Amino acid sequence: MKRIFAIVAVAAVGVSAIVAIQPASSQDGWVTLVDGTKMGDWDKVADANWTMKDGALVADKLTAGKDPAYLVSKKSYKDFQIKAEFWTDEDANSGIFIRCKTAKVIDSKECYEVNIFDKRPDPTYGTGAIVDVAKVNPMPKAAGKWNTYEITAKGPKMTVILNGQKTADVEDGKLASGPIALQYGSGVVKFRKVQIKEL
Repeated sequence: MKRIFAIVAVAAVGVSAIVAIQPASSQDGWVTLVDGTKMGDWDKVADANWTMKDGALVADKLTAGKDPAYLVSKKSYKDFQIKAEFWTDEDANSGIFIRCKTAKVIDSKECYEVNIFDKRPDPTYGTGAIVDVAKVNPMPKAAGKWNTYEITAKGPKMTVILNGQKTADVEDGKLASGPIALQYGSGVVKFRKVQIKEL
């Protein structure tokens, strides 16, 4: 009888240990990089006046030079999903850059750029597109409302979903991993939430 009790006790301890191992800091593997209360921990390439305001991370001007500014993740990611809630005005030029070769040079040649740019002169690579990799047709408009991007990169396959509509679905093996970055180029740009989940 004592032996059975001991086995049951060990099993109970084992189950509670397994429960305790489950991730506590994230929900189902999702890690929050930006939310309505904190900007998060980023490196900067160039600079904009990023600030927390009214429950969002906001920028509306460059603070030095004319080159776009970026918030760059300190961590590198290979296969992942991103969920991002963003708002822009009509003049905004922004985007989410993924799998960047380096944390020091951020552009559409060194990273994949999931664009947010309603007034892009060539709309085939505007909002919803991956610049120079996956065209969007017709280009959706994001200005003046809160939007949700869902970006998935697994191996060479990448998909972009804007507000529930797939805007890009492509395979490209040029870049396999790297940091991600949030861009400020012009106009008013707000990020209310940015989360990432490694796959």
